[in-house]
Amino acid sequence: MTADRMNVQETLATLLAGNERFVAGAPVHPNQDAARRAEIAPAQTPFAVLFGCADSRLAAEIIFDRGLGDLFVVRTAGHVVGTEVLGSIEYGVSVLGCPLVVVLGHDACGAVAATRAAVEEGATAGGFVRDVIERVTPSVLAARAAGYSEDGDFIAEHIRHTVDLLLDRSRLLAERVETGEVAVVGLSYRLADGTAQLITARGLEAPAGAAG
Repeated sequence: MTADRMNVQETLATLLAGNERFVAGAPVHPNQDAARRAEIAPAQTPFAVLFGCADSRLAAEIIFDRGLGDLFVVRTAGHVVGTEVLGSIEYGVSVLGCPLVVVLGHDACGAVAATRAAVEEGATAGGFVRDVIERVTPSVLAARAAGYSEDGDFIAEHIRHTVDLLLDRSRLLAERVETGEVAVVGLSYRLADGTAQLITARGLEAPAGAAG
């Protein structure tokens, strides 16, 4: 499926269906053969932008059972947002025509854990790791202010914060969400069982049971 044949609801449903196959141990590995490689060589037409944590256990095409040319993937430690990230996501939406932007976080996130340690214990980090921690700090502070203590709550808060930050900083994204052309959702991935849970959705109605 290409972006012009899918609306935002269909796109999210396609991703979640792929995750269900992955969890069940029954992936179909679509678009991973020589024919697909030849088909997309002239140009790419991904159907979703996937902005995820750079953790090595979080390979988007595997956990959503997709293949070559399906996802436009942007990854940083702790899915922290900088101008390069914003430009890449806007490219996926405005140039490639992706109707869906997914922020993908996960449990046992090292960036969130390091930030909690910095905030709660004064632990320090050197080099540019400190910059990552500084960018995650607002999420950790918001989670603490809300009275959270569990890892999952901190992860969810950071995912929500990232979704909000993308829309606050990118006028292009905000306008297209407002017109219904694009949706931005946040998913949280569980490393042990492989499931991706919907945490927040902007630009489409979140299904019953979403975490908020």
